Amino acid sequence: MSTANDACPSPKLHTRLRLWEFADRYVFEPVDGLADLYLSVDRTNGSMKLVEELPRRGPSTNPKVRTVFGVIGLLKLAVGTYILVITDRDCVGSYLGHAIFKSTGLKALPCNNTVNTSGEQKKLETQFSELLDAAERTIGLYFSYDINLTITSQRLHDLGDEFKSLPLWKQAEPRFLWNSHLLEPLIENKLDQYLLPVIQGSFQSIHAEVGSEKVNVTLIARRCTRRIGTRMWRRGADPEGYAANFVESEQIMQSKEFTASYVQVRGSMPFLWEQIVDLTYKPSFDVVRVDEAPRVLERHFHDLQKKYGAVVAVDLVNTHGGEGRLYERYAKSIEPILSEDIRFVHFDFHQICGHIHFERLSQLYDQIEDYIKKHKYFLVNSKGEKIEVQTGTVRTNCVDCLDRTNVTQSMVGRKILESQLQQIGVLGGNNTVSDYPAFDANYKVLWANHGDAISTQYSGTPALKGDFVRYGKRTTEGILNDLWNALARYYLNNFADGTKQDAMDLLQGHYVSSVSRDMSTPSKGLLENYASFRLAFALLLAAMMFMIMSLRQARHDVFHLVPSLLWAGFCLGITRYVKANGRMFTNRPRFYQSRH
Repeated sequence: MSTANDACPSPKLHTRLRLWEFADRYVFEPVDGLADLYLSVDRTNGSMKLVEELPRRGPSTNPKVRTVFGVIGLLKLAVGTYILVITDRDCVGSYLGHAIFKSTGLKALPCNNTVNTSGEQKKLETQFSELLDAAERTIGLYFSYDINLTITSQRLHDLGDEFKSLPLWKQAEPRFLWNSHLLEPLIENKLDQYLLPVIQGSFQSIHAEVGSEKVNVTLIARRCTRRIGTRMWRRGADPEGYAANFVESEQIMQSKEFTASYVQVRGSMPFLWEQIVDLTYKPSFDVVRVDEAPRVLERHFHDLQKKYGAVVAVDLVNTHGGEGRLYERYAKSIEPILSEDIRFVHFDFHQICGHIHFERLSQLYDQIEDYIKKHKYFLVNSKGEKIEVQTGTVRTNCVDCLDRTNVTQSMVGRKILESQLQQIGVLGGNNTVSDYPAFDANYKVLWANHGDAISTQYSGTPALKGDFVRYGKRTTEGILNDLWNALARYYLNNFADGTKQDAMDLLQGHYVSSVSRDMSTPSKGLLENYASFRLAFALLLAAMMFMIMSLRQARHDVFHLVPSLLWAGFCLGITRYVKANGRMFTNRPRFYQSRH
């Protein structure tokens, strides 16, 4: 695809910088030959300016020197300013001919040399230090120095040369620009060559052969930052219609000098609902402000229509139980806006497919096949001439929008890929990807890794049911992995994700308010989280142990039956107390304000 290269070049970004850490300033020296000016950042207040030379170095001056690969941005907090830099990177492939990198190391450099060190200030620094540590562990960050990663191939093709000549940060789609808030100070200082757009998500690619033809497939995930967060602390949508765990997945195919792509999205059910951790394995679902659900949902789908055209919403949750109540609210709220361009399909994944019969997803495809064929995909030839245009998308959700969703999206992606390969003559009309085992195996791994990346960012673990996506069938090892990952999610959601959520909100500049939750409850440190976990677990274990001992003793001694039953009742009371007050044992977000 040549169109990406036809545009007038935008200002080149610095690809490698030498960082000098002087006592009073940080100095970034470009070592890629793109400029002669240095970026100087004051270590007392974070102010920035371009300078022509390095500070003089004498016998008493011995600055630390390291190489960094980009400036993520500046974070201004009550305890001072921090500049975030990329300390390590891996090249993970190319996008339309341009190198794509994954950040494998982040560092927050403090600019707070003059901040006072009172007792209250030290307490604040300790609290923010934990959040900054979590921020430095952010995963799934991808960037390019040459091309806009935040927009789809179809939109990139349609943009004019004038737009493509703008700096990359000005081209970026705001929803998917992960460091939008952090870049604001650099934008104010007009530091275009340091403004590196970053997305959070995934970038995977495979290069294989289908028969005698080479086929390259790239899969990109772009995570929306509007309602970014962790699994239990970000559910549903906010009042503006932005959904939690909203991810755009674009599958790009290149073969025989053709380039094709297909975009589908996932996101939490778009109305106000929550599921607050309380030590139970599956906390209850609470729909909040029921009367606002249709308005919020309409805003969400109106936004989708503006960006993608027609939308078919595929809902995979259970028909009964707690999930059933969510399904009923979703179906009732979307009914007023259903039309030729907005369709709603409910498919009870667990009821129809169970835990092993995922091939029954063909029943779902039969319901949406006409829609997919009508709204097509994007396809251009070697001259950049459009042959097909995608005019609609599939929006898929389950409860988490992870496991069932990824299995379903991989099925849709496979069907689209086969249609594209058939149209350009790589596959015969009756052939499928499965007819080519080597390519098929690579393609399955591609989608499995895609799902794992999205899942790890949201829940802390790889996706469940990943063995079916990876191997095309359920395996004993996969089922055991699902059990382990489910237990890991339970621990992370209850005892770690509050701090992680705060770090996300801090980096995004969000002022977070819950629709019904008390915001005054403080977050806990790692030691406190561990202590809370041990206390809750010890109470439950002791209650169960003493109850069993009491009932066993009563079996052998009828005179102890009544006091034993009373003791057993007391133990059950302890269990019920832990369950009823589970939230006080969990790690909950503080909801820091965005500006300090």
